[in-house]
Amino acid sequence: MKAKNALTLALLACALFSFGCKYIVLPEGLEYKEEGAESQTWNAVVTNVGKSEAGDLHIDLAIRNDTGDWSKMEALADNPAVLTASDGKTTQCDTVLVGTGGHRLAPGFQTRGYTTGEMDTPTTQPLYVECKGAEATPGSTLAINYISFEGELDDYSPEANKTEGVLELNLDDVLTDLIYPIASPVEGLLQKPGTEIPALSDNVVTLLDAKRTDSGFQFNWQNFNPTKFPLKTHIGIPPVIGADGIIYGPYEIIDIAPIPITPANGKVEWTTDVIVPKDGTGFFILLSVESKKPRTYLNYAVDISDK
Repeated sequence: MKAKNALTLALLACALFSFGCKYIVLPEGLEYKEEGAESQTWNAVVTNVGKSEAGDLHIDLAIRNDTGDWSKMEALADNPAVLTASDGKTTQCDTVLVGTGGHRLAPGFQTRGYTTGEMDTPTTQPLYVECKGAEATPGSTLAINYISFEGELDDYSPEANKTEGVLELNLDDVLTDLIYPIASPVEGLLQKPGTEIPALSDNVVTLLDAKRTDSGFQFNWQNFNPTKFPLKTHIGIPPVIGADGIIYGPYEIIDIAPIPITPANGKVEWTTDVIVPKDGTGFFILLSVESKKPRTYLNYAVDISDK
């Protein structure tokens, strides 16, 4: 790496100061990057390496959204992860449970699992990979192929902004002290309760209140419709993510959730609920608001970490 850097500097110096250098082409594989520049992609870390109940290699993971935008991510279906030992031997790992559970996660956030099933009886799905009959010898690595979808969600074109990538992990590097859900703060990302959020047709959605219940949270929402026509503004049933790194609230298509009609030049209120552990703390709402055009959603992170 030092040799490459020295060569890069020498070539750039030639370009700047030598009368004979009109322009330069860097050799293949030698690109100039600003110091500190990072690729915008999904990343992952290993949080535990152990054995499953069946005795197979079990690898717990956390994934981090470093794309710079809201993004949904999932491991490629029917595509095994690949465990590579230090001697080059590879093993296919068929059990790959890695992703955001259908939700878009805020940039700079990280998660270690999500809930699935029914809204009133969810189950928690941690992120992990299992490799049948394999051992994690020193120097082993793991590669996971994934797809992600960045930016706004257009339900008429759900495959838009699709990206493919590979998570590459060194199983010797195990981190057990991660802080959830914010791994890298993004300036201006977090919204306070009570913030007026723009929605479809100049409507305005506001979180009026967030209160604890016996099973989790109840959110009181308001929509203001300044137009001459009654309409609906969909936000679905927003999930939350807290200090334990789990996304709570199974994913469902956003406009399936019932929502009242807002009268012309009027307001309407309604509530949504999400189940979380009683001892859970540090929560943020992952809010999708119908905007721009029908069934197109922009995303907001609402800070309720004091609740």
